[in-house]
Amino acid sequence: MDKKKIVEKIRQHKKQPNLRFKLKEKVETFTNLLFYTLFDIDTPVASNMEELEVAFDTLVSLACWETNKPCKKVWENYMATLPEVLERLNLDAEAIVNCDPASLSIEEVYMAYPGFYAIAIYRLAHELYIKGFPLVPRLMTEYAHRQTGVDINPGAQIGKSFFIDHATGVVIGETAIIKDHVKIYQGVTLGALYVAKDLQRTKRHPTIENNVTIYANATILGGKTVIGENSIIGGNAWVTESIPANSTVFHTPEIRIKTLPNAV
Repeated sequence: MDKKKIVEKIRQHKKQPNLRFKLKEKVETFTNLLFYTLFDIDTPVASNMEELEVAFDTLVSLACWETNKPCKKVWENYMATLPEVLERLNLDAEAIVNCDPASLSIEEVYMAYPGFYAIAIYRLAHELYIKGFPLVPRLMTEYAHRQTGVDINPGAQIGKSFFIDHATGVVIGETAIIKDHVKIYQGVTLGALYVAKDLQRTKRHPTIENNVTIYANATILGGKTVIGENSIIGGNAWVTESIPANSTVFHTPEIRIKTLPNAV
């Protein structure tokens, strides 16, 4: 097959008219600029807000495919939420520094904790998600996922003072609800019991009430599953039913130790 035929074959199979990967790159640039604007003390807020608006207009031109939806109006509404988002993120950082004996300072939390970074990008993405501009927040949280190993869908609802320790491998599904003062460790999954396209508009992921701690590699599944407040879910636990308040759930592994005979 000659070169012209190969090129024509490739063109025939490129079927997605809106698939522009520069959108992904532009979202990552926007996300970085937004993070610096909110947290870096040397980054000028006023001029950066102007720059962010221009960057957001570019995202709109690339990602708002339905012309009847006024995506450009999203920016002003989104910008108005940023002070409250920053206030929530400061509470998250304080929760981390207060709970983790390994933290040396709150500055360390902002700069070095992947769990905080994942939460920050989730909160910034979530506000866009609820304003009806879904692709950009999805790309924002995927960017954080790639950097931290934490996969939080922007549709999840997460309350105040949230703490993810060690971070890597955490998965929080789209319809999960996490209330205030919840702490989770690496490898935790808040997922769905069943995966089917017709469940798209149903609550598929669990609800975690206030003051719950979920230890490493625990898996909690199902939209009807509620973990009651003040409960502790131990490491490696598998939970698919609701747990009452003030409960402790733990997995007991069977460990067998085989002693080898002394070598002759």
